Amino acid sequence: MPELPEVETVVRDLRPLLVGRTIEAMWAGPAKLRRAWKRAWGGQVVGSTVAGVNRRGKWIIVSLVSRDPTGSEKTPALPVGSRLTATLLVHLGMTGQFTVAPTADPLATHTHFTFDLDDGNQLRYRDARRFGSVEWFPPGTDVEAHLGEKLGPEPFGLPAQPFRDAVRASKRTLKAILLDQSVVAGVGNIYADESLHRARLHPETRGADLTETECDRLRKAIEAVLTRAIESRGSTIRDYVGGSGMRGGFQNEFAVYGRGGEGCPKCGAEIAVRRVAGRSSHFCPACQRR
Repeated sequence: MPELPEVETVVRDLRPLLVGRTIEAMWAGPAKLRRAWKRAWGGQVVGSTVAGVNRRGKWIIVSLVSRDPTGSEKTPALPVGSRLTATLLVHLGMTGQFTVAPTADPLATHTHFTFDLDDGNQLRYRDARRFGSVEWFPPGTDVEAHLGEKLGPEPFGLPAQPFRDAVRASKRTLKAILLDQSVVAGVGNIYADESLHRARLHPETRGADLTETECDRLRKAIEAVLTRAIESRGSTIRDYVGGSGMRGGFQNEFAVYGRGGEGCPKCGAEIAVRRVAGRSSHFCPACQRR
């Protein structure tokens, strides 16, 4: 499942390819995704100009400046958040790909959306397992507030005390806490395991049992792991590619994830695999003592 580093890579790839481009036509396939696409939305999207491509947690936010309702031409210079700015909200689910390709290139199987751009390219959304979604929100919708109801803070520059409070107030395991998007947005199974290993903390340790020093170590580990993963364009394990179609490289640097039975890169002990918080969790029993 694409997590924060993968989504951030897609956003960084797409931004220079989309901003300032006008959507001249679009197509939505008949297959149902996690959230239904309404046919009427297509008429609102066509003719819009892309004003921005951003990320919040694991969500991609494409800001669209629509035609001025008074009848004047499109106004791409209007700031994001103006009354004329609509939004495409995109989630990659488990196997989603959001890429730009020449319109003449053949469509891959499981492509559910295409958006024809005014430069001869096409924005395409592909999702083999169909757990992702593409939604349109009209001008005036506070999408950040909509997402903020279920998303916690971004993991970069997190203030120490609020993070300590959130972790130590919970009797859940650290693995469960990190997977909770209301605590920290964007962390999933891969980067929870990698962060806990870097912080030398067992995934089954309860949040309430951590000291402030251990909380600080975990907070710093999360940011360091995610930063390095973004630098490596995320992790390609199965389907993930960035917005330009390039694969990620952080999978080559995994310390524990997917390496059950192999040696820990720090101490050489055999990496264990155990189901924690409903997910397979990889950890070093020597470096990450409970």
